[in-house]
Amino acid sequence: MAIEHRQQATTTAASASNAASATSASAATTSAAVIGITGGPGYNPNATHVASIAANGNPGEIVFTQPPLASPSFYKISPGEYVTFGWNFSYLAVTPTSITVSAACENGNTYPVGPSNGVIAGDAQSVVWYPYGWQTANPSLPLAQAEYTLQVFAQGGPSAAATPGYLAPNDQLQFALYTPQPYTPLASGWQCAGCGGALSQFTAHPASIALVTTLLIVFLSGFTTLRRVWD
Repeated sequence: MAIEHRQQATTTAASASNAASATSASAATTSAAVIGITGGPGYNPNATHVASIAANGNPGEIVFTQPPLASPSFYKISPGEYVTFGWNFSYLAVTPTSITVSAACENGNTYPVGPSNGVIAGDAQSVVWYPYGWQTANPSLPLAQAEYTLQVFAQGGPSAAATPGYLAPNDQLQFALYTPQPYTPLASGWQCAGCGGALSQFTAHPASIALVTTLLIVFLSGFTTLRRVWD
């Protein structure tokens, strides 16, 4: 009789344990579905990611390391001139399948950045761009001498909503592109476009005439005084 009671107690405890495990698994699945762990922008089912993400957690962020955001950067559209953009990830719990990098110009055009049409690996932390290569290969859509905004985003696109743990779109980095003027030797007729104009403006300005007159008077007065002292 005592053995029978022990067996019944063991069976009851096992059933209770199994029920608790099932309830816990169900709750975890529901929680995951609610916060988008099993889907959504930037989700990669084959990526290594944490088991749970707080529903009120921070979205994944890109922190630029090159060039610095503190000062504007200017890059030449010229042979042999490459541009490197680098960054680190912060709060990223789900690695995106891929990242798209593009340069949005103030004239309304958008250009892919990088050798693979702007699409790079989801865990990449830098991309090298050759603006001159794009310029020569795409004469119908040339890069303008203007200001650009670097856009970096995952599969959700540049306007995807921020989701805890997932990579949020970034458009914080701005830079400018310019085309250097070709070198012209003095023997070939090079002239300073602003030098003559600046001189003419100086000589024609009333303030400059008054300044020259004042300096001349001071000089002559000083010379006269010194001559009296010497005499």
